Amino acid sequence: MNTKPLLRLLADGETHSGESLAESLGISRTAIWKQVRKLQEEGIQVETIRGRGYRLPAPMDMLSEDSIREGLTASLRENISLAVHDRIDSTNSDITRRWQQGEAGLLVSIADCQEQGRGRRGRPWQSPVGKNLYMSVGVSISRGFTGLEGLSLVAGLAAIESLGLPEEVRPGLKWPNDLLVDGQKLAGILIELQGELEGAVRVIVGIGLNVHMTDAESVDQPWTSLSLALPGESWVRNRVAASVLNRLAARLDTFEQEGFAPFEELWNQYDIFRGKTLRATSGDLSGVGCGVDDAGHYLLETGQGVQRISAGEISLRVV
Repeated sequence: MNTKPLLRLLADGETHSGESLAESLGISRTAIWKQVRKLQEEGIQVETIRGRGYRLPAPMDMLSEDSIREGLTASLRENISLAVHDRIDSTNSDITRRWQQGEAGLLVSIADCQEQGRGRRGRPWQSPVGKNLYMSVGVSISRGFTGLEGLSLVAGLAAIESLGLPEEVRPGLKWPNDLLVDGQKLAGILIELQGELEGAVRVIVGIGLNVHMTDAESVDQPWTSLSLALPGESWVRNRVAASVLNRLAARLDTFEQEGFAPFEELWNQYDIFRGKTLRATSGDLSGVGCGVDDAGHYLLETGQGVQRISAGEISLRVV
């Protein structure tokens, strides 16, 4: 049952009669009722108003492949292979499948909802319908595995730059893969390496960005969304997606040629750990945050001097 055409009609937040919806879609009113039930089962709040019809509690910001493409630079539009999904297991998994099916070039998968989205260390990522952005970029980078340190930092930097957030909301980067606003998580980065092929490493850059979400009871850490942090702004997911892709593609090109070094100073300007007392989640290591070096390692000033921390599975926490 394809409910997307019905959802697009309801997306304006206005009340639509069953008769008008049926006429627009060329189906029966009974079929409309069944599709409404299906949407409700999928977690979309469709209100039934007796004697008047159906509506969403608020307008829904729908994803559109055409609209995203319109926002891309001309060169990126020509080279990208873009897929936009209503619902999928995960966008990272979709990139893997597309590689297995023989697709090549710069692959991008974007979804309205992920059923198996995950963050670092396999943690689930909340993905309510119509609220956030879940995107993955699949690219081959001509650097060995050891030359890819700092890639998650570059992706985070590209994402936060693309949003143009004002200083008053204190945008920041939490090493190695989180974007924060006022100390609350706004977005996360997940990097997956798929192996070497003819001197290049296949890399998936996954980004989960909270756009309109206002409620997530199961999230066990402070979080926010663009709409919560800057409620006066009109955030449109298609525009946000295009902006992130434009900046990320440019930053990946630079990273492939020069590594992380060109981004060291830029990244450190957003570092939320700098000057704070930190402790590593594994091992007996603590010290004061000193930012990242030109390879993307985090630097800790300890009693035994400056220690370099690699991302891997190590996280840093403020003491």
